Amino acid sequence: MKRRIVEIDRDRCDGCGQCLPNCAEGALSIVDGKAVLASETCCDGLGACLGHCPRDAIRIVEREAPAFDQAAAARQAGAIHESPQQRTPQACPGHRVRVAARPAPPAAGNEVPSQLGHWPVQLHLVPVDAPFLAGAGLLVAASCVPFAYPDFHRTVLSGKSLVIACPKLDRTEPYLEKLTEIVRRNDIRSLTVAVMAVPCCQGLIKLVRQALHDSGKRMPITVEVIGIDGKRQ
Repeated sequence: MKRRIVEIDRDRCDGCGQCLPNCAEGALSIVDGKAVLASETCCDGLGACLGHCPRDAIRIVEREAPAFDQAAAARQAGAIHESPQQRTPQACPGHRVRVAARPAPPAAGNEVPSQLGHWPVQLHLVPVDAPFLAGAGLLVAASCVPFAYPDFHRTVLSGKSLVIACPKLDRTEPYLEKLTEIVRRNDIRSLTVAVMAVPCCQGLIKLVRQALHDSGKRMPITVEVIGIDGKRQ
């Protein structure tokens, strides 16, 4: 039968997973870092997921497809919410639970001195005219990076002014305006973005690039990527 159904543009999709919680029928999944329509019979074609895609990668088309099976959709949605085994393949790669072996802690007295020279650091709280931004090497870091990368202070933060943000959980609309003003008003001498190696972190890189463009300034952007294993890539 011919009916309305979700279609996903794989070239546009960055695998952020923001569409998944908004598909009440559990028809979507993340496979190889991309959102896919995992079950045509569980897709009702209403498009509740459309407005939650930051890359505009989802649309509704009309094509030949199996009829929507409401009972199957209810079972699928129930399995996702109730069973961890079923939930895992539906999750954004940045949500997946991982366990890693920890090395022995450093001996007492071998602490690395902090390279943080100012406060606050959360982007929502940093004033656009903060004195530590004037002539700064600006580091925009995803919130998880300092926790994941043990050498963050010495090799990434040193000599820079830091602002942190989460492109997945924070409201990013105010971030674009604030970053644009920070770059426009201050004589920023360098711009670095530090992100985790998960798809949702790509949004922070895109945000910084857009802010630089909107500011009217031109400079190279250095991107630092930290793996889930805590290693610099």
